[in-house]
Amino acid sequence: MKVTEHIAQAKDTLISFEILPPLKGKSIESIYDHLDPLMAFKPAFINVTYHRSEHMFKKRADGSFEKVEIRKRPGTVGICAAIMNHYNVDAVPHLICGGFSKEETENALIDLAFLGIDNVLVLRGDAPKNETFFEPHPNGHRYAIDLLQQVTGMNNGIYLEEDLVEGVKTKFCIGVAGYPEKHFEAPNMQNDLEHLIRKVEAGADYIVTQMFFDNQKFFDFVKKCREAGIKVPIIPGLKPLTSKKQLSVLPRIFHVDIPTEFSNEILKCKTDKEVEAVGTEWLIQQSKELKKAGIPVLHYYTLGKPKVIQQVVEAIV
Repeated sequence: MKVTEHIAQAKDTLISFEILPPLKGKSIESIYDHLDPLMAFKPAFINVTYHRSEHMFKKRADGSFEKVEIRKRPGTVGICAAIMNHYNVDAVPHLICGGFSKEETENALIDLAFLGIDNVLVLRGDAPKNETFFEPHPNGHRYAIDLLQQVTGMNNGIYLEEDLVEGVKTKFCIGVAGYPEKHFEAPNMQNDLEHLIRKVEAGADYIVTQMFFDNQKFFDFVKKCREAGIKVPIIPGLKPLTSKKQLSVLPRIFHVDIPTEFSNEILKCKTDKEVEAVGTEWLIQQSKELKKAGIPVLHYYTLGKPKVIQQVVEAIV
């Protein structure tokens, strides 16, 4: 079922989760162990992130170095299929520009369509850890809207091979990212909003936001979107803050503000266990306020913290 269909049929705020593929060499059981305690909440769908390849330098026997390409977290398509089969719940694979050619993207979309996966979340993706700026694959897409247009093209039966006629039309429901505090590369909020408008006009069916810790920023973002004519569902992305280190790491990497009241409480903590308790309670209160406001879906970035998310969702359902 499509994400938009889940939302249209819902009588209350839905719950969804996002997970990482396991590191190469780990089994699918690590995913099941992660999700098992969360399935009691009957999530409407589960997002599975996609990870680009990275370059590393491997030392040769003669002392020189060889540049090699590795992908530390492969398996998004297979994991989505496994989740749907194991739990009978919809899976939403992420599609990213970075590290993938248009041909690889098309082949992934064909596989997803064969598996009966109805949804994709289209993202540009970040630069590799060892690079400052994002650079696309030589035969890939530079921007999320370009990737989005490839998906909508396949939804209209358009494939990369120009002589392929009467191609099967896929039926993907397409999500895109939104940034309540703007994308860090956007010069201002208005410019960022204009990019989002273009993605919706190009065929995006719903929006999932970057994490935020101040609900007012989300409410303001939704208001600006609606005033700009964006009518598709807007889903808040929510993440627990669980260590004192994240006070500096999250603003630097994700370019989000942490409210003064929240950061002051965290600074009083002496251990990460105390931070986790404060972060859990903050997320509970965030979730309750969003649910009271009638938000269609609460989307939780579990990212290695399923027990925290379990506590949060137990407190609001």
